[in-house]
Amino acid sequence: MEWVNWSGSQRCAPARYLAPRTRRELAQAIVDGPAPVRVVGAGHSFSGGVPTEGTLISLDHLSRVLDADAATGLVRVETGIRLKALSAELHARGLAMPNLGDIDAQSLAGALSTGTHGTGTRFPNLAGQVVELELVLADGSERTIAGGEALRAARVSLGALGVIVAATIRCVPAFRLRIVDRPEPLGEVLDTLQVRADEHDHFEFWSFPHSEIALVRTLDETEDARSVPGRARRYASDVLMDNHAFRALSEVARRFPGQIPRLNRVMAGAASQRERVDWSYRIFASPRLVRFEEMEYALPRETAVDAVRAAKAALERHPVSFPIELRFSAGDDALLSPAHDRASTFVAVHVFRSMAYEPAFRDVEAALSAFGGRPHWGKRSFLTATDLAALYPRWDAFQAFRRELDPDGRFANAWLRNVLG
Repeated sequence: MEWVNWSGSQRCAPARYLAPRTRRELAQAIVDGPAPVRVVGAGHSFSGGVPTEGTLISLDHLSRVLDADAATGLVRVETGIRLKALSAELHARGLAMPNLGDIDAQSLAGALSTGTHGTGTRFPNLAGQVVELELVLADGSERTIAGGEALRAARVSLGALGVIVAATIRCVPAFRLRIVDRPEPLGEVLDTLQVRADEHDHFEFWSFPHSEIALVRTLDETEDARSVPGRARRYASDVLMDNHAFRALSEVARRFPGQIPRLNRVMAGAASQRERVDWSYRIFASPRLVRFEEMEYALPRETAVDAVRAAKAALERHPVSFPIELRFSAGDDALLSPAHDRASTFVAVHVFRSMAYEPAFRDVEAALSAFGGRPHWGKRSFLTATDLAALYPRWDAFQAFRRELDPDGRFANAWLRNVLG
């Protein structure tokens, strides 16, 4: 078989592809299959975390909610579950994830392992909600990690320590969010950026290269009743305008790159204000039907304005028809979290999947590295282990756990050897 990721840029032909239904089958697949052994979820990562010529394992059959305690908010769940399905299961139990990103197709294992995050200055990444992890190791044995330095290593582990088969996560009572989307002058947004980020539960914006408009999104918890447009209106705005019309303009940009500055201003100018109230998991995620390549960097929060301006200047030297995205995150203590030990802003850039991305991404990476940026593990980056080691103060501590749990490098594919050594 050939495996291909969501964007079409990562692929492999593993010697064995297995979808175990039990932990025993999983352990056998890890021990008996040719190395390197890697795990695949939804394929929504842009980095090379999945490709292997050895054994590729899907956890799709290991996707049950095993236990949920509404009183404590602790939920034990198999990590093959997709975030969308997990949210629905939690909602049926009166619970919710406190924060999510804007795509919910990923598996829980993949989201945790790469440091996937949403936005909000008070909220860490999804791995920050983990209180316990259950791993199947390279020798087929099981290890439950319930705290201390080991958990800090395992929460964001890139699949380098073992296969995360289950996680216990801390959830909150189900809640509703009010989402407001509106265009505003980019300069005004940047001038008041830090205040805006703190004023709202969740804040983010997008801004196209060659445009001085920011498309601002705020999400705030509310007790108000659900208030959503009808199905036809939602389809018109979320699918026809945000996806199909955007894809059509992106195809024009691909064919006529000289027109990108004008097209970007047209797309930014077409934005209008929208507002709705719904359950949180229905608000956090949006349909993403236009495929792209992505790079994202976590930077010290105080550098946010300068980082956006630097990324924008870099992109404007290249034919890029997708907007810059800016989000915020609380710091956390996971050893390899891009937000390790610092409140962070995340700056993401995207290129339409049928267009060359590397020249623009290299320029952006150079610009954001100057601010002490750390790349998102699930997105594109050109840094190696030598570069990355200098960015993480607890790098050696993670490497010690890696040597302990996978001494023979059974889980180390080419990408992992490149970024971890």
